[in-house]
Amino acid sequence: MDFALPKDLVDYLAELDAFIESDIKPLENQDDNIRFFDHRREHARTDWDNQGLPRHDWEILLAEARRRADVAGHLRYAWPIDMGGKGGSNLAMAVIREHLAAKGLGLHNDLQTEHSIVGNNPFILMFKEFATNAQHDRYGADLLAGKIRTGFGLTEPDHGSDATHMDTHAVRETRDGVDGWLINGEKMWTTGMHVATHVMTFARTSGEPGDAGGITVFLVPANNPGVKIEEYLWTFNMPTDHPRVSLTNVWVSDDAIWGVEGRGLGLGQSFVHQNRIRQAASSLGAAVFCVEQSVKYARMRKPFGKPLSDNQAIQWPLVELATQCEMLRLLIRKTAWDMDGMEHKQVERELSDKVSMCNYWANRLVCEAADRAMQVHGGIGYSRHKPFEHIFRHHRRYRITEGAEEIQMRKVAAFLFGYLGPRKKMFETLTWDDVDYRKGN
Repeated sequence: MDFALPKDLVDYLAELDAFIESDIKPLENQDDNIRFFDHRREHARTDWDNQGLPRHDWEILLAEARRRADVAGHLRYAWPIDMGGKGGSNLAMAVIREHLAAKGLGLHNDLQTEHSIVGNNPFILMFKEFATNAQHDRYGADLLAGKIRTGFGLTEPDHGSDATHMDTHAVRETRDGVDGWLINGEKMWTTGMHVATHVMTFARTSGEPGDAGGITVFLVPANNPGVKIEEYLWTFNMPTDHPRVSLTNVWVSDDAIWGVEGRGLGLGQSFVHQNRIRQAASSLGAAVFCVEQSVKYARMRKPFGKPLSDNQAIQWPLVELATQCEMLRLLIRKTAWDMDGMEHKQVERELSDKVSMCNYWANRLVCEAADRAMQVHGGIGYSRHKPFEHIFRHHRRYRITEGAEEIQMRKVAAFLFGYLGPRKKMFETLTWDDVDYRKGN
């Protein structure tokens, strides 16, 4: 068993570091762009008088960084080779995202906006796996050119984690001889709607409330007259691009169906697994950053005539966090490696419990690490002149979004107790003879 990273991946990390120093750091430091990352960051990024949306100059800066990364061949690293990428594996992406997040705040990798010089775009793989031939012909060129940006319309105002009780419905309706669907409903947290060209809209098309089947995904143009942004929801970490969206008498043709009619939740699961393992790796990297910064500060700070690091009250909490980081790193990389060894659609059936373990524990760990970093740094740690409050406020969301940690733990429990997953057959034949100590077991 070899835990060493492949040489080509180690070399690529060095290449990324060099690119950051030569192309990204100069851009970050010119024209006072550092305002987006120092103590002014929340104000500099937020257009308070325009619904709390991201300021235009902030998004222009992010776009320029992505353009440079694309020219250098980094942005599309994870895309399939036949779609213009390098076919980066799940393991490689986990390592890269941890590596970049461990560098702290910067234009190279802004976690708040899911911006990175190595892009994370699971929609690309969803397109490859589920789009029809007609959709490939219609959208393929624009997608590869970056002209298609999608919102993810799953969560609803009255139904968060439970998507099976979906109130958004689509009913068949033919217009001008074209078969299609009429969609009505509301969605919450449809991130990126201020720049989206389309909304992946989940709607019930058959079955009863509570059924996992009967939910279909439609690719709805964002400029459809019936699509309306009702409000942008201000959050713990601003700016916001998370609106409540209504769909009123939105008509789309059959061609808008994404994947298979009635099997939309499976498509949604396909989306979340890759996103969750990569997001877990980012949380791990941010936790490592908090621990490392705290260790360095504790060695240098000398109250009462001796370094803070001499005190076990400082050492032990950081020791526990560092230990958890090491263990979590192994689980994330092993899980990502396992994902690379199976078909995309197989992950949900055999490995989603491990993905959930990585995700919920990483999100909890980074919040604990950021909180501890504030404590070690004292008053300056609580201020916005250190990045820990920003890290805490951003990563706290992931204990709720991408599936709340309770939902993640429920998935782990389902696999552990054999209600789902590979252990199900074992429990179907379980008898008292297998567990009764009085029978010698």
